[in-house]
Amino acid sequence: MQFLEPVVREFRVLGSMRRLLKRVGKLTPQSPDTVADIVERWARERPGNVAIYFEDKKYTYREYDAAANRYARWAQAQGLKKGDVVALLMENRPEFLFAWTGLVKIGVVAALINTNLKERALAHSLAVADAKHLILGAELAENYATSIDDMSAPIKVWTTGGKVQGTEDLDAALAAQSADPLPKGVRDGMVAADKCFYIYTSGTTGLPKAANMSHLRIQNMMHSFAAAMNSTERDRMYVVLPLYHSAGGVCAVGSVLTSGGAIIIRRRFSATNFWDDCVKYGATQFQYIGELCRYLLNSPPHKLERKHKLRVVMGNGLRPEIWSGFKARFRIPKIIEFYGATEGNVALVNVDGKIGAVGRIPRWLRNALPTRLVLFDVENEAPVRGADGFCVECKPGEIGEAIGRIDPERGRFEGYTKSTDTEKKILRDVFAKGDAWFRTGDLLKQDKAGYYYFIDRIGDTFRWKGENVATSEVAEAISIFPGVKEANVYGVKVPGTDGRAGMASLVVEGGLDLGKFKTHVEKNLPVYARPIFLRLQPEIEVTVTFKHRKVELVKEGFDPRAIKEPLYFLDPVDANYVPLTPELYDRINAGEIRL
Repeated sequence: MQFLEPVVREFRVLGSMRRLLKRVGKLTPQSPDTVADIVERWARERPGNVAIYFEDKKYTYREYDAAANRYARWAQAQGLKKGDVVALLMENRPEFLFAWTGLVKIGVVAALINTNLKERALAHSLAVADAKHLILGAELAENYATSIDDMSAPIKVWTTGGKVQGTEDLDAALAAQSADPLPKGVRDGMVAADKCFYIYTSGTTGLPKAANMSHLRIQNMMHSFAAAMNSTERDRMYVVLPLYHSAGGVCAVGSVLTSGGAIIIRRRFSATNFWDDCVKYGATQFQYIGELCRYLLNSPPHKLERKHKLRVVMGNGLRPEIWSGFKARFRIPKIIEFYGATEGNVALVNVDGKIGAVGRIPRWLRNALPTRLVLFDVENEAPVRGADGFCVECKPGEIGEAIGRIDPERGRFEGYTKSTDTEKKILRDVFAKGDAWFRTGDLLKQDKAGYYYFIDRIGDTFRWKGENVATSEVAEAISIFPGVKEANVYGVKVPGTDGRAGMASLVVEGGLDLGKFKTHVEKNLPVYARPIFLRLQPEIEVTVTFKHRKVELVKEGFDPRAIKEPLYFLDPVDANYVPLTPELYDRINAGEIRL
């Protein structure tokens, strides 16, 4: 039956495409459909359906829409109108959804602020959105207070969930508003191309950028997830990712919001409570980030871990070394890996469940989905140009940067609030004079069957001994060594050497046998990719979407005088990992030890 596999594979792709086209076939930049219409539809057609589960409360679509109506009328009472911006700084809870739904009902743009921001970064995020009002969850009052001195312009703050001195009482203001449906025609003139949200980049290498997110883009993302997961009104999506981010707040929420299903909201991820929640609320879907799956797989056995109702999980970053183990241990019927960026126009979906792949574009879909890979010079951090001045497309098996052709209909790139930030993400004159493509900043490769595989972020991949080292591939090889719970790989500068030497920050359980680890590294990695330095940490710092932070580790380097955690060095003389002492560090820096 193996000869039927290619046929089955194409039918899976066709099925997913048919579901998506059925949902968004008539959605264009100029169509009058908005995100608010989705909630209002279910409030009319299925008012008694549960829309949100949160802790010991549940809210029907009627209650969801009524709460949003209060927010809309509150905004109108402040004189806010289409195109104005209100910032939203609140932890995961139902009021977050009520707030942005109410704002977009009247065309107000909601700026979804990262709840981890403080001081200058928070003040900057409010400023670039040009927000005149801030809806503040009382639980984040201290975060906001740290930013006041860095504010470039005043902002009116409305607090919900408690009273905060110096701010307005939003709960009292909302209680004074009607929950009745808004008058017909309140969105007359609004189209899908109008702005819906500002969603921010992580800011790990600088201050956050605010990405423009239209109603068209938000709906396409929501429906794409729903189509891939074949969502219905019977589904319940368990959401542990932050609601201010596109992964949790758009894709996960949208997969059921567009289908009349239910959202299960948790304030933050907990490996300890994960399976209790899944069983308690009857979750059928879950959106993962790869590291969450690793946390669960590294957790002790749970009595309910195989008694859940999850039928499909979807997400990104699920590494091959834990994919099969995660699926088997927890009896996950279907895993759908995808690739995409909040603001980008490149989207890939692995509907087959092929381990390790982030998506596939069949040959017959190549022209309809203009995603390409172009050869990339890692050392100079720029695409390779041929003798004709144009970029060079990768052949199967070659690694290159993923790019997407910018097109106002099928490949929109809506950019950021600052035009200079937008321009940096556009690659011009790629295959023809005058064409424009969105730069993902990611290195991928494609096989002959059309499957794509994520390699690394540009900037994470580094050169050593004249070779490109993909940190994700090194981390994957290291992570399968017994006792290694997590591995974060990066390159560090060593005086007198070209490129960067590999370093791995490890979280280990029960100690690390350095001799066996070295043997494992030699067996699984080429010479140039083997980590020269090791750092043992109690835990690895991650971003809000559970991606490993590297910037701070790269800056700290391998100096044992500055780093109090255990450090080891692959001594070329002893050919073993040895403790990195201050004296050994000085000899490496002086060039006495040749790497």
